[in-house]
Amino acid sequence: MKRLMGFFITVLVLTGVMAFTTPGLLDKVRLGLDLKGGFEILYHAEPMEAGAALSRASLLKTAESLEKRANALGTSEPEVTTEGTDRIRLKIAGVTDEAEVRKKMKEPAVLTFRSAAEGDAEGTYSKIELVGSDFVEGAAEVGRDNLNQPIISIKIKDKDKFAEITKRLLGKNLAIYLDENKLSDPTVQAVLTDGSASISGNYTIKEARELADTINLGALPLKLTEKYSQSVGATLGKQSLDQTIRAGLLASVIILIFMIGMYRLPGLLASFALLLHTWALIAVFVFADFTLTLPGIAAFILGIGMAVDANIITNERIREEMRSGKSILSSVKAGNKSSFRTVMDSNVTTIIVAAVMFAFGTGAVKGFALVLIVEIVLSIATNLYFSHWLLSQLVKAGKLNKPKSFGVKESEIRAL
Repeated sequence: MKRLMGFFITVLVLTGVMAFTTPGLLDKVRLGLDLKGGFEILYHAEPMEAGAALSRASLLKTAESLEKRANALGTSEPEVTTEGTDRIRLKIAGVTDEAEVRKKMKEPAVLTFRSAAEGDAEGTYSKIELVGSDFVEGAAEVGRDNLNQPIISIKIKDKDKFAEITKRLLGKNLAIYLDENKLSDPTVQAVLTDGSASISGNYTIKEARELADTINLGALPLKLTEKYSQSVGATLGKQSLDQTIRAGLLASVIILIFMIGMYRLPGLLASFALLLHTWALIAVFVFADFTLTLPGIAAFILGIGMAVDANIITNERIREEMRSGKSILSSVKAGNKSSFRTVMDSNVTTIIVAAVMFAFGTGAVKGFALVLIVEIVLSIATNLYFSHWLLSQLVKAGKLNKPKSFGVKESEIRAL
């Protein structure tokens, strides 16, 4: 009786949770450009100065600058990621003027030090005093002052120019801008004649490092060359999504009918595990902030197919054990045990392949591999452990005590 109560409580609670949360989860799934429309560009980055080295920090700061520019253009949730050592991928949805976006994105990040001009509002600075090329390349470093507070050390190429600026702005602010984004506005506290300075303030060590990286990027800006681009209209994206959903729902209904018709009550339990598997994957997409794309949907469908295979293998092994003359409980235990090894071997090898694709692939290949890995892990949890537990609970409770409940005819059972 306890097993039966545990079975029904588990099923009812999970059914209620899935029914209550699914609409909200579906609304929160982030769609890729191929499903909602937009365009994607892959840039190759290289220093504008011939022979200069491209650092990881400068690549990351350039990517951050691209994201800020995209946001400033009013685009919807731009995605900017780095790939390898010299590539940046930009994805933007809801773009009306692609040519203008391309022009803005290709411009190098501009670092400027500015002072307040006459007529500037408080906290704004429009007079450019220094630009990125005035700084010694790679010289911005993070250190600590006598009070152990983070400071950023910088070096200027023209000592006389810097001395004149600090003398004129003594006691005033000299703000630091990347493009049109103000990063900091420290106060000039002394006349500096040796071309060196330190920037102090209420910085955390992380903020200090970010500012130092920004200054180094401004001293050696990167040139972006467009290597690949793809544009998807909003109507085409919606059409792809609608067709995919219809195909997925139709396939799911056919699979559920097949499982229940072929394996009876165990097939119904397997179908419930498949529904739980699908709900769990949607929840992972939402809470891990994954982006759903067409390759991701392909991996999603492949994973569902593998989960169905796992259930079919398990049920067929149980039926084989019953046909050999074993009892219901012995058949379920033996079938679960033998199928578990087979299905786990298959899943582990697929995870290895997907991990290699994720490690060495880019873009859509990487997304496909990641979704497939998550699918398999969830499949192991729901379609192996959970479905086996549900079936064992009913068998031990005595509610599945006839072979025909598993789709096995009495005439097929051989005497031991």
